[in-house]
Amino acid sequence: MPTATRKRTPEELLQQVQAEEEYERRGRLKVFLGYASGVGKSFRMLDEGRRRSERGQDVVVGAIQPKLSMDIESVLSKLEVIPLRTVDGVAVMDVPAILKRHPAVCLVDGLAYDNPPGAPNRSRWEDVNQLLDAGISVITSVNIQYIDELRDRVEKITGKRVEQTVPRSFLNSADEIVVVDAPPEMCIEKADSQIEPGSASPAQKLSELREIALLLAADVVDRQLEAYLQRTGTQQTFGTQERIMVCITPRANAGPMIASGRRNADRFHGDLTVAYVRQPEISADDQQALERNLQIARSADARIEILDGEDPIATILKFAHEHGVTQIFVGHSIRLRWWEHFTGTPLDRLIRGANDIDVRVFPH
Repeated sequence: MPTATRKRTPEELLQQVQAEEEYERRGRLKVFLGYASGVGKSFRMLDEGRRRSERGQDVVVGAIQPKLSMDIESVLSKLEVIPLRTVDGVAVMDVPAILKRHPAVCLVDGLAYDNPPGAPNRSRWEDVNQLLDAGISVITSVNIQYIDELRDRVEKITGKRVEQTVPRSFLNSADEIVVVDAPPEMCIEKADSQIEPGSASPAQKLSELREIALLLAADVVDRQLEAYLQRTGTQQTFGTQERIMVCITPRANAGPMIASGRRNADRFHGDLTVAYVRQPEISADDQQALERNLQIARSADARIEILDGEDPIATILKFAHEHGVTQIFVGHSIRLRWWEHFTGTPLDRLIRGANDIDVRVFPH
């Protein structure tokens, strides 16, 4: 039956008008987000400024990093630069000069820099907020390690800690966010010099950092949609139904799989299931390892399913199809037994049988 649309109250209509006026008055914020230093965030930011300037838009550079590559210097030479000013021996963005100049767009690098004591704003991102409030659009760049709420998590991966940060709430206000992705070989080369040695390879750590950046960008896009719906008074009538299934065994490295599953389930407001296909006889050590993995699942607030079936792959696929699973996370050893060169691996069977279910493989 048709559903009647509720009429908005005068107070709601007034809030909508005020929100729309605020949105139109404030400058737009675009962020180039990176997950590894030195892969091109500043160049992408400046190059976009150059292209906008060539199209006739009024663009200035408000702040840039002190060390510049030849590529960046080449692009920078084609743009108007408002010099930094020195306060107590520290170079800071000249906000009063930018406000007086009042360009359409200001390019700002080094978003996480702190200003010296006594400056009107404590940090450069607050300077950017001031420009936005004045109706000046800003294009900026930042690495995920400088996002305050992500700092500890990134530190565990890279082994390096930063002191100057930007709150995630600032990124949530962005009108556009772009993850700067680079060729894998370039990222790995950079990661070798930036990530402390550890048990995981640079490629694995880089993959974790990339996932963090992509999830953050996706969350910002979600917030953009929510803000648009609130601003226009549109009621959201849809929702995602992501159902993630993490398959574990006693010897699986379950921690990273379950943690990733939890993050994705939270991101998409979906369900997380951790499944184990019961084995008829396992050793005491394997039983203890299984209990540890199941405890990780409980700590992640996942639904636990103990499945029975003679064929583990067929059992997993049957459960996944019957319960509308959209993603299957599974561990896989890169070492092949000799007969699997001819018959294929269990993973091959799982992928072939998954049909429209995404399969994500975690190397063990």
